[in-house]
Amino acid sequence: MHYTEVENLATTITIADYLFHRLKQLKVNTIFGLPGEFNAPLIDKLYSIQGLRWAGNTNELNAAYASDGYARLKGLGCIISTFGVGELSAINGIAGSYAEHVGVLHVVGMPPTSAQTRQLLLHHTLGNGDYTVFHRMATEVSCHSAVIVDTDFCAQEVDACISKAFTLQRPVYMGIPVNLVDMPVESHRLNQPLDLSVPPNDPNKENEVVEQILSHFYKAKHPVIIADACVTRHAVDAETRELCERTQFPLFVTPMGKGAVDESLPQFGGVYTGSISSPSVREVVGFVDFLIVIGCMLADFETSSFHFGYRAKELVLLYPTLVKFKHATYPDLNIKPLLQSLLSQLRESQLSYHTQPRQSMVIPKLELPSTHSLRQEWVWNQISQWFQERDIIITETGTSAFGINQTHFPHHTLGISQALWGSVGYSLGACLGAAMAATELSKTHRVVLFIGDGAFQLTAQELSTMIRWRLTPYIFIMNNQGYSVDRFLHSNASYYDIQPWDYSRLPEIFGAQDYESRKIVTVGDFQSMVKDPNFANAERIRILEIMLPPMDVPQALRERWVQDEKRELERRESVESVKRQKLLPPR
Repeated sequence: MHYTEVENLATTITIADYLFHRLKQLKVNTIFGLPGEFNAPLIDKLYSIQGLRWAGNTNELNAAYASDGYARLKGLGCIISTFGVGELSAINGIAGSYAEHVGVLHVVGMPPTSAQTRQLLLHHTLGNGDYTVFHRMATEVSCHSAVIVDTDFCAQEVDACISKAFTLQRPVYMGIPVNLVDMPVESHRLNQPLDLSVPPNDPNKENEVVEQILSHFYKAKHPVIIADACVTRHAVDAETRELCERTQFPLFVTPMGKGAVDESLPQFGGVYTGSISSPSVREVVGFVDFLIVIGCMLADFETSSFHFGYRAKELVLLYPTLVKFKHATYPDLNIKPLLQSLLSQLRESQLSYHTQPRQSMVIPKLELPSTHSLRQEWVWNQISQWFQERDIIITETGTSAFGINQTHFPHHTLGISQALWGSVGYSLGACLGAAMAATELSKTHRVVLFIGDGAFQLTAQELSTMIRWRLTPYIFIMNNQGYSVDRFLHSNASYYDIQPWDYSRLPEIFGAQDYESRKIVTVGDFQSMVKDPNFANAERIRILEIMLPPMDVPQALRERWVQDEKRELERRESVESVKRQKLLPPR
């Protein structure tokens, strides 16, 4: 049966109905956002589509974060905001999705076309009659944008917006004037599924690039594969795994790529974090003769806490739509068909690399007395043993983003972080989106969030939405009384301190009926928690406050600090030596 028959649709439906049916066809069943005067008639239509639900967020920024987290599981997320005040509240989250290659459809309810044409001074405007200013802003963080006003082509434009957001994995802006949500369209278009396939590459260019890559493959004696974030964003995880298994090359991931490959593969060596990589990672990646980065997002990345870059004799970077060698760049090459062509032409018998026995990623088991207070290093080493297959593990910018790299993920574990954009507080909204997406998947997943107390206070309201929908994530609040990474790298200034909250009472305050709160202070408290068999079952929402010293950070950051201190000492000694030489009397 056709879709219109299954859904019992009339020959003509509204453009709003058409939009929501298209989203339903892609299994985008949860829509995030807040109602407003200019988008309420649009949201009304959502309630008539069986199987869709309106999340109803506490603010637009959190809704944008949630749609991002949802999209990282489902391939596409959707947020609906109102004109001006709503869309600008969301734009930070949308910019993060743009930076990190996440497909989000941002639908904006706009004032009526008559008001726009006459340039009336309405609320939510800048008072100058310019109704395109917010649309223009949005184009800078969107791969495509449109305002639905053309009665003849409105359905085609909706299709284009959804398809581009899904295939390009970037945000798309779509404005709908409030007086046009009932614009009629023919429903039979819904019987033709959207074309979400990636267009084929130019065969000559693709073959040329594949031949060059294979040439490097066959000659390399010390090769390495690194999987980056776009492995999952652009759905090339199966191709990446096949390449790793057939070549047996040593395999690593970037911080943004953690969870992109199966960490139980025998050649998996851990997380490459540039200047603060573990010694076991540096000794392999630092001495390669060939390095290929699959799903590359960034080739060079500088933060206040580490420098990230690739140094190899021969280097190939596979971006989503281009390939970069050391001395040449090939644009307009889609990664998925390229990898498929590479795999079809790969001949393992021609590889020079001989598989070498490698020690798998080691998670040290540190023994501490049960009365000992908690430390970052110990917590991150221990938590790996509690993770389960199919966990969805979300980490916040800060100590959690570094600590998670020390852990080992079981089979089919998905990692979510925002290492590039790094908007503090993102992870709580993303946790909501991921938890709602997890309820729509066929298999059971636990959703586990690690967030600092400072970040939690930025977006804490979204805990209310989780409780409203009876979601059951584990929320580990890493309480170090403020912003520890900034304290550690900059100074122990008072402006990094925050007001203490009674976190354990928040579920009750937000109206939760079935919840668990724990305050974990000692090693014994932590061990008692993770060894409790009931604790392993995600049957209720949990707030788990992990008490940590204010100046305690994961080992990787400590090593970076030692390196910086050593370099600074050498610099000072060099300066002093020059000064002494100048003071010596001439001979």
